[in-house]
Amino acid sequence: MSDTGRPGKIIAVHLNYRSRAAQRGRTPVQPSYFFKPASSVAVSGDVLERPAGTELLAFEGEVALIIGRPTRRVSPDEGWAAVSGITAANDFGLYDLRAADKGSNVRSKGGDGFTPLGPAIIPAAAVDPGAVRVRTWLNGELVQDGTSDDLLFPFGRLVADLSQLMTLEPGDVILTGTPAGSSVTQPGDTVEVEVDAPTAPGAPTSGRLVTRITEGTVAFGDFGSKPSVDDVQRSDAWGTPPEPAFLLTDELRAQLSSVSTATLSSQLRKRGLNAVSIDGLTSTRPGARLVGTARTLRYLPGREDLFASHGGGYNAQKRAFDAVGAGEVLVIEARGERGSGTVGDVLALRAQVNGAAGIVTDGGVRDLAEVAALDIPTYHVGPHPAVLGRKHVPWDADVAIACGGATVLPGDVIVGDADGLLVIPPALVAEVVADAIEQEREEEFIAEMVRAGEKVDGLFPMNAAWKERYRAWLTQQ
Repeated sequence: MSDTGRPGKIIAVHLNYRSRAAQRGRTPVQPSYFFKPASSVAVSGDVLERPAGTELLAFEGEVALIIGRPTRRVSPDEGWAAVSGITAANDFGLYDLRAADKGSNVRSKGGDGFTPLGPAIIPAAAVDPGAVRVRTWLNGELVQDGTSDDLLFPFGRLVADLSQLMTLEPGDVILTGTPAGSSVTQPGDTVEVEVDAPTAPGAPTSGRLVTRITEGTVAFGDFGSKPSVDDVQRSDAWGTPPEPAFLLTDELRAQLSSVSTATLSSQLRKRGLNAVSIDGLTSTRPGARLVGTARTLRYLPGREDLFASHGGGYNAQKRAFDAVGAGEVLVIEARGERGSGTVGDVLALRAQVNGAAGIVTDGGVRDLAEVAALDIPTYHVGPHPAVLGRKHVPWDADVAIACGGATVLPGDVIVGDADGLLVIPPALVAEVVADAIEQEREEEFIAEMVRAGEKVDGLFPMNAAWKERYRAWLTQQ
């Protein structure tokens, strides 16, 4: 800290918890930052004014890292050693002023009292940086509960990244991001944040950082940008997740599992969609059905300098396998490249433990025997022993990709069986599967009639007379 007891620098991370990224609907590839002024620091028990004429003062409980020594150009493995202690922080922000900031956060997050810290400091040496917890209470109700194993960018990596550009000095503070649950606070509210390490010896804690909110009385002047809000800012501030455009229900999953990809392909073709098959892939479990919503991962062609900057550490590949959730399919763009593995046994196991429905890659698979022994199916172009860096750079996730000649968007529905893989636009799933079920009923009737010796002429496809017989047959089923 400086002679005033305030940090020389306060550096905050925009997005760093997977839970928060999921709520925001975007996952950053690399951390990004903003500064907060030292004059924004407050202590436990202080009162924070919500400025007059504003409505969207939001709290964000965070873990604050306190730098203990001059730090410049350290590695991610060395970054944690530069931290002397951790404590609780509340990164308050005023969404009414975000439009004027244009991303800088100077006005929206730089106000007096907008960075409470404390009350106690936990020595960094006393905790495992991967086992730190942060919790927030609003008027006594627990509203945020996150742990550092949910971080996109671990503490040491943040220190290392910042130290590439600037010398971090003793007393500087890094705010490490907030988990899901941040929302709006009102005058009269009390917000409390606590950081602790419940599994460490003695379960050290920062104690609760208490901030009471009051209503400001001084209006903004006619100079400068005035507070302004819209529905987007209200949604972001309140933490309201966007309404899902499509939900793959258990009923729809069961229906999709009951019909073949051949039938679904026929129905998609009737709707003018022919470029929706992922071609040239083989399944590790050809007898297993694959149904799920797509999460995506994109590899770029291998280039040594790019792999040096993007291939190591907690790269896009590892983040994608950590993030894939229950019932989802991780679809990988590998450009049909057969000369390298794109997934191996450990990452495939991670996807299975997460409850993923399957993995689809138009690249190679390492450890194919072990991957094939897992319960979830993996579609691929063949085995290869080489590691990722031989041909690929893990670049980004949850973006539009190309896989096996088909475009796949995050949220598309992926259906696979022994015949192949299809991409179904979410808006068409319900009608396509309903018509596919009806088509297979008709085909069951037609097959029964052929077995009974009927000719296919007029039966396949059915003419009016056969359709009448089909309707009568349905009533007997």
